[in-house]
Amino acid sequence: MKIRISRILFGIGVVLAIGTLPAQELRVAHFEGLINDYSPANVAGGPYEMRGSWSLDVQKGGVANFTTDINMATSDYGIAGATAVDPNNPATRSQHTHHIVVTNATVGYDPSVCPVFSPATTGAGIVISSSPATTTGNGGPASFESKGPSTLQICITGGTEVEFSNFTMVYTGPATGHFGTQAIHGVVTSVSSK
Repeated sequence: MKIRISRILFGIGVVLAIGTLPAQELRVAHFEGLINDYSPANVAGGPYEMRGSWSLDVQKGGVANFTTDINMATSDYGIAGATAVDPNNPATRSQHTHHIVVTNATVGYDPSVCPVFSPATTGAGIVISSSPATTTGNGGPASFESKGPSTLQICITGGTEVEFSNFTMVYTGPATGHFGTQAIHGVVTSVSSK
């Protein structure tokens, strides 16, 4: 399988090929993007809007490092739901931040293990299976960190026009009580070789 490392140039919709490598030879690459999604309603205080940026460095030896910075606030649906907050008082939306770090995670290339998009992604895939993810809450340890480790599966997939376009991360472990068990979606905004 061939993977083209691409960069999206904003405003002109151009894809620039930096190089072509067999998937098993992809050793060093840097990915960046944005997260824009919602948590499910059944998490405490949810549903939350989740917005942030992320970066992933694939390194020699089949390992990767990942970071993301997310801000969360109760969504408009949360205002109308059973956990209603005051729509005239933004402070009641439980705004908070998370910084998530994964180091030395295993890199794979089988996108069939990733969450499905509609329409489906058809291109190459990079799959990160994490060692424990460290998650903060407003700069300190997230409340669920004391309950044990959580891990992330991170997938970057795409299609025929933009080979790396879609991002997902899925928690397992205690963090699912806050983020949910579903895929958290985002977009790839930049890919470069290092």
